[in-house]
Amino acid sequence: MDKYQVAIVIPAFNEENTIFDVVHSVKEYGTAIVIDDASTDNTRQLAINAGAIVIIHNRNKGYDEALNSGFVEADRRDFDAIITFDADGQHSSKMLKKYIDNLKQGVDLVLGVRPKPARFSEWIFMLYTLIRFGWKDPLCGMKGYSMILYRSQGYFDSYNSVGTELSYYGFKNKYSLKQLSIPIKKRVDTPRFFSIFRSNICILKVLVKMVINK
Repeated sequence: MDKYQVAIVIPAFNEENTIFDVVHSVKEYGTAIVIDDASTDNTRQLAINAGAIVIIHNRNKGYDEALNSGFVEADRRDFDAIITFDADGQHSSKMLKKYIDNLKQGVDLVLGVRPKPARFSEWIFMLYTLIRFGWKDPLCGMKGYSMILYRSQGYFDSYNSVGTELSYYGFKNKYSLKQLSIPIKKRVDTPRFFSIFRSNICILKVLVKMVINK
């Protein structure tokens, strides 16, 4: 590749209402890789129609496994960096330029910071990472990674970390990083990957694992 190449990895489960517009909005910044996590609606075809590379899960594997598949594909295609981006339309594609500018300048980890966390468990998680690392929003879904960082750990996630394990690795090992405030649009329906109750339990379990494995 003769120029800086960015993969925008988008996990998706039953996101037919938003996926076409999301893929279309990010294409000017990089290559969209959508992981269709066994959707039962028209997510897959709409992502293809919008111009994404689509990875298909024949059974639902969850958020972290979807991201794992996207990272493997981006590594296989030899991209320089990866940015994770939600399929529900809450992220602003205009922020991608700031992420890419930092990554091109040699920053290994670019972390989004939302105006406020969405759940009470996220406040607890955030308090821990803020005190320990100065990490303001560990559960923001919009994160950027250099391929150097990803290849150093060798995988994205190994214990269903709700998208935090590779960033945590970057903090622990003193990789260069930048935190960016990002806007979040209001979601009009319910999250696909986790119910409110399940997500709170899952987040607290991940926090316990992080504390134990520090």
